[in-house]
Amino acid sequence: MINTRKQTLDIITYAALILGSLVMVGPFLWMISTSFKLPADQFTRALIPNPITTQNFEQLWTILPFGTLIWNSFKVAMLTTIGQLLTCAMGAFVFAVVSFRFRDVLFFALLGTLMIPYQVTIIPNFIIFKALGLYGTQVPLWLPAFMGGAFGTFLLRQYFLTIPLDLAEAARVDGASLLRIFWSIYLPLAKPALAALAIFSFLGSWNNLLTPLIYLPSDLQQTTLPVGLSLLQQQYSGRWTIMMAGSLVSIAPIIIVFFFAQKFFIEGIALSGVRK
Repeated sequence: MINTRKQTLDIITYAALILGSLVMVGPFLWMISTSFKLPADQFTRALIPNPITTQNFEQLWTILPFGTLIWNSFKVAMLTTIGQLLTCAMGAFVFAVVSFRFRDVLFFALLGTLMIPYQVTIIPNFIIFKALGLYGTQVPLWLPAFMGGAFGTFLLRQYFLTIPLDLAEAARVDGASLLRIFWSIYLPLAKPALAALAIFSFLGSWNNLLTPLIYLPSDLQQTTLPVGLSLLQQQYSGRWTIMMAGSLVSIAPIIIVFFFAQKFFIEGIALSGVRK
C-alpha cells in the first residue's frame, strides 16, 4: 500500500516536472526556430524552418559591430568573475577560519547589505567614478567586483565551513601561513563552490544592461552586448528573426559555460548550504 502510494506520488511529481520543463523550453525552441527563418515566415507556426537560412546572423554583423560587442561583454564578464572569485574567497576564508573579535557581527553586517537595492547605490557610485575621471570607460563595469560582495562571500563561507578545521590547524603546526593555507588547501577543495560563484558572476555581468547604459550610453566600441541588443530592438522592433538571432548569439556563451561547469555548479550549490 505504501509502495503504491509512493509510486503514484512519484508519477505525479515527474509529470509535473516534465510539464514545467516543456513550458520553460517552449520559448527557447521558438527563439531558435525564428532565428533561422526568413522574415516572411517569422509568424508561421512551423517549429522547423522551411527553408533554413542563416541570413539573420549575417545581418547582425552588418547592422551593429557584434564582434566588438561580444568581445567587450566577454572581457568585462571575465574581469568581474576574477574579481569576485578572488575577493569573495579571501573574505569567506577569514570569516570561516580566522577567529577575531566581532567576527560574527561583521559577517551579519555584511549580509545586511544584501537588503540594499542596487538602484540605491547607482548615484553615489556614478559621482565617485565621475570624479575619478572614469566615466566613458569600461572600468566602472568591472572594478566594483574587486571590492568583494556579500552573496559571494556568504556562498563560499558556507562551503569553507564544511572543510574540517583540522586541516588548517595541521598546516599551522607545520609552519604554513594563513595565505599558504588559503591558497594551497582551501581554494583547491572549494572548486565546486568557486565554479558556482563563477557562473553567477559571469551570468550577472554578461546580462547587465543598466550599468553599461549609465557609463557607456552611446559608444558602440566600448559598450557591451546587452546595450547592442537594446539598440537592435529599437531599430528592428518588427523584425523578430533578427532579434531572435541576436538573442541566440547573446545566450550561447552562457549555455557553453554552464554545460562545462554544471557538475561543479550543482555540487557547489548543494554543499554550500550544509555545515558539517
